[in-house]
Amino acid sequence: MTTMGLYEARTHFSELLDHVAKGRKVLITRRGRPAALIGPPPKQEQRDVHHVVQEMLAFRDREGPTLGGHVSIRELIDEGRRF
Repeated sequence: MTTMGLYEARTHFSELLDHVAKGRKVLITRRGRPAALIGPPPKQEQRDVHHVVQEMLAFRDREGPTLGGHVSIRELIDEGRRF
């Protein structure tokens, strides 16, 4: 774990982010006392694109088109036209 003072963290913010991006934790101190602990975000699992598309299609089939209320697609198209 790397330790930085608050002034150094503010002036070298890009270096601070580089340390965190490499997976290291950085302790920021203020007048010698711990003020913040910055670390990398938790790992997110990669989702299969095919699976995500299938979920979206299932939602569309289950919910249908949602335009809010009794508005039809034709009404929205006609509203945007200038006659």
